[in-house]
Amino acid sequence: MKKRIGIMGGTFNPIHFGHLLLAERAYEEYNLQEVLFMPSKKPSYKNLKELASENDRKRMVELAIEQKSYFSVSTLEYERTGNTYTYETMKILHNKYPQYQYYFLIGADSLFQLEQWKYAEELLKSTSFLVATRDGASYESLEKQIDILHKKYCADIHLLHMPTIEISSTEIRKRRAEKKSISYLVPKNVETFIFQQDLYTAERTE
Repeated sequence: MKKRIGIMGGTFNPIHFGHLLLAERAYEEYNLQEVLFMPSKKPSYKNLKELASENDRKRMVELAIEQKSYFSVSTLEYERTGNTYTYETMKILHNKYPQYQYYFLIGADSLFQLEQWKYAEELLKSTSFLVATRDGASYESLEKQIDILHKKYCADIHLLHMPTIEISSTEIRKRRAEKKSISYLVPKNVETFIFQQDLYTAERTE
């Protein structure tokens, strides 16, 4: 049986408890052996003024997962040149480690956007997905969309069962800029790092 690896991609700007809960539930519910957190490079569609450096975002992930032996950080997307797309990243992993079965973790909102991703057809035919049941989407609508993608692409997509966590990186950055508390939104050591590095303050985002 292939080793089952979860892939958690994102800017992690910053990483928060919502990300960690999604990874933990995927690990438990689908008997994963490991979850790789893969911070992305600076995407063209993000507000670059609010994007912490690659090193800072990587360090925040490392701090957030340091107590979990089955969580680790991958810098694969940092190491690539040019634009990075999920399909190409997964293709590299499949080719380099064919002995592993990969599961890409996404939120419910992303499920309805998958067909707009670059190389969507190739990605859906080659990569399994685990979808968090959050973002206000009903089980019925999620299951219907999964069925559509399965019939169209033979996509392998499964639902994760988890509570709705109303935390977003955008909210955390906004609270920092407004000098409000971010306690209980991120792990304590991540909060300390954000303050030490003076991340997401109004002065840093102007």
